[in-house]
Order: sequence, then C-alpha cells, then structure tokens
Amino acid sequence: MIIPPYLNPGDKIRIVSPAGKVKEEFVLPAVEWLLDKGYRVELGRHVFDSHFQFAGTDQQRLEDLQTALDDSETSAVICSRGGYGTVRIFNKLEYDGLFRHPKWLVGFSDITVLHAGLNRNRMASVHGVMPRYFLNSDGLPGESLQSLMQILAGGGASYAVPASAGNRQGQATGELVGGNLSIISGLQGTGYELNTDGKILFLEDINEFLYHVDRMMLQLKLSGKFEKMAGLVLGNFTDMKDNDSPFGKTISEIILEAVAEYDFPVCFDFPAGHEQKNLALVFGKKWELNVTGQESVFKCPADQ
Repeated sequence: MIIPPYLNPGDKIRIVSPAGKVKEEFVLPAVEWLLDKGYRVELGRHVFDSHFQFAGTDQQRLEDLQTALDDSETSAVICSRGGYGTVRIFNKLEYDGLFRHPKWLVGFSDITVLHAGLNRNRMASVHGVMPRYFLNSDGLPGESLQSLMQILAGGGASYAVPASAGNRQGQATGELVGGNLSIISGLQGTGYELNTDGKILFLEDINEFLYHVDRMMLQLKLSGKFEKMAGLVLGNFTDMKDNDSPFGKTISEIILEAVAEYDFPVCFDFPAGHEQKNLALVFGKKWELNVTGQESVFKCPADQ
C-alpha cells in the first residue's frame, strides 16, 4: 500500500468538484482557514461551475481532478462535496502522475467511488469531512476537521465511542476499506468492487429506504464479502425512510441479520458519515478494533 507523504504548513492543497455543484459560500471559508494555517490552496478551474446538477460537464470535472492528481507540487486533493457524478468520470482517470507524486485524496459519500479506485491501485486515502463542514456555526474548526488535519499530518487516530446495543464484541486488526453503502453496492460486479478479505469494512449511508439497505446488505453477503472479513464498523445511517407498509426491521436489525453467521466484531454508531461529527478514517492503512461491553475503541497508530 502506498502511503502519501504527510502534510506540513506550506504544502499545497487543491480543491476540486468531481460530483455535484457547490456554492462559493460553502467552500471559501474553508479556503481561508487553510490559508491561515499556512497551506497553499488552489481551486480547480471548474470548482464552482454548474451543468444541471453537476459541477461542470463530465469533461470539465475530469480535467480538474486529473490536473490535481498529476500536480507534482500538490500534497492533498480535497473534494468540495459529494452528491452524484464521480462514477461518470473516475474510470477515465490516469494514475501515472499520482504514482510519481503520491498525494492524499479526501472526501466521503459519492467520493467513495474514488476511494475504491485508489484502493484497487493500492493507494491510501482519507474518508473525511469536506469544506462545507470544516467550520462550526461559530466559525471555529469542529472535531471533524481537527481529526482530518491530525491524520493528514501523520498523527494517526484513536477513537473511543460508547457501547451500542447492537454491537458484537471482539477484537480485529486489518486494513480499512469502505465508505457509502449505496456506492459500494453500485460497484459490485465491476473492476472496482471492494476486496474485503482480512479487512475491516466501514459503511454509512443517507436517505435510503430500509428495504434498500436490506437488499444491499444481502447483495454483499451473497457475493461473499463477509466470509473472510475481519470486522465491521457502522457509521451514521442518516434520515432512513420506510414505506407506508413498514419494512419491520431497524437498521441495526437489518445489518445484524445479514452478518449473523459470521463471528467478526461489529461496532455500531461510529461517528462518521452524513452528520456534523464526521471523524476522519484512513482507507488502506491497518486499524485495530476492540469492541467491549463498555465501549468500542478504533485506532490507527501514528507513523514513526
């Protein structure tokens, strides 16, 4: 696994929009904060463009992302937002420039597509907060941003979360993979589907029907994704929906039913995903998971 160099003040960060369109007021305060911390910041040419629901045409978004990945001076590429659209361009990316000059890619939700592509190419990346949510309503950096910058600086992470009723106790160590469940499901059967053998899988989602989650979890089960997995961490499942005729199971019940025949530890309610608290996770690095009756500890040691 290729671990890009960690960031120092003075390093250059690029911000691009590979998916949905975004307003300037959701990005520029984050730019000012990064500049104030001593980083150089460069925006993609089309970062604020609008083409129907997208931040520019497919070609424009691809050009911005490719330019950022190729840039030898860039240390991190932060996606401005998710939405939808990354899947329309990511298979056209070329990675030669990125391999010559490894750099961190940051984002979540629709950016799961890029995490999957980088993981297939054995490049670590960061599931973390995007610019709109860098700062709290008081203009100060939130815990999500603090965790992101700590990881980008090489400080590792150690998170302890209270026990959840659905948890399954145990210990696991393995490379972390995952992201948004809907995106992961959509990549099944392609050359970018996740390899979960011996790994810890992280999942989150938003605005899905309960029966959709059930179907996607069964898809992963039927395709053998749980058979050799080391552990499962569930982030936020935000604004889940039900039909007029209820599905009859909660999110935790759906997930536990899908993994019932396996013995790996399961941690629910990890604060990552589509909520204000969205702690940063490094995909591609080895993590340690310890789920007990009192708490779940999830940590990735700092590099020496």
